[in-house]
Amino acid sequence: MNIIFRFLISGFILLIIDWLLDSISIASYGTALLAVFILSIVNLLVKPLLHLISLPITILTFGLFSFVINALTFYITASFIDGFVISSFWGALIGSILLGFTQGLLTKKE
Repeated sequence: MNIIFRFLISGFILLIIDWLLDSISIASYGTALLAVFILSIVNLLVKPLLHLISLPITILTFGLFSFVINALTFYITASFIDGFVISSFWGALIGSILLGFTQGLLTKKE
């Protein structure tokens, strides 16, 4: 039940990020839920490969390149979904940081 709750809250958080940032557009709550689902699959399958490929750059930037990888996963997710549009890299970067931060708060153990 906890996974379903986090999934539904993450969709709502994605809608809030859409409201905050002009460069991210989401058509509906269903689209946001689909985006969260696809994003989790992209994070599971593609993100480790991107981290492996960019390991030298990540080491040189002391891990800050991971934010760029998160933005890329946001872009990849938007390319799969019609109602999820990202118009700038900075929007994807800020959106991925906000979503990651709030999801981290949701999974925090007390």
